[in-house]
Amino acid sequence: MDIKTTEKTEKTGKTGQDEKDGGAAEAATTEEAVTGADAGTLTDAGAGKDAGTEPLDEDLDEDPELDGEGAAAADTGIGAGAAAVVSLALAAVALTGTWAGRVVAERETLIGQIKTSGAGTPTQQISEIYGDAWHSTALVNGVFALVALIVAVAVLALPRRPAWARAVAVAGAVLGGLGLLLSVGTYFDLFLTLPTAGS
Repeated sequence: MDIKTTEKTEKTGKTGQDEKDGGAAEAATTEEAVTGADAGTLTDAGAGKDAGTEPLDEDLDEDPELDGEGAAAADTGIGAGAAAVVSLALAAVALTGTWAGRVVAERETLIGQIKTSGAGTPTQQISEIYGDAWHSTALVNGVFALVALIVAVAVLALPRRPAWARAVAVAGAVLGGLGLLLSVGTYFDLFLTLPTAGS
């Protein structure tokens, strides 16, 4: 009887010891799993942080390029606007007359007076004194109108231009074309002919 009791006690002790060893092993396994999970979480967080930082760095690296493109577009817009204003001014000058045209006309008038001062017929005087002066004025105004038309067309052909620059360039092209038409007609006496001596 005592022997059986002793054997049962020994078996019970071994079973308790095994349970304790198993519990310790399970605790160690659980602790390792938790530690591994924490380490993985920290690693993922660090990787995510790094991954989130890299695009920001790339964005920062790309900012100067974007700024450069914006500056280039701004420069192109300013140049197009200035050229459009110049074309409109040249077209207006071609229609109203220029100081250069007046000087050239006065020079031609003086040359005509010198040529016909001795013995010149009335028809020759009209042609030399007035006709050449009018034609010279038309020629100078026509040059201004042609330059205005070329500048306006160049502005309209630019890929990047503000809307207001396009509107001004269109106005310059229209006025430049009109001035060129009037200058050509005046130079070749299409609108008004020179008066004759008997009229």
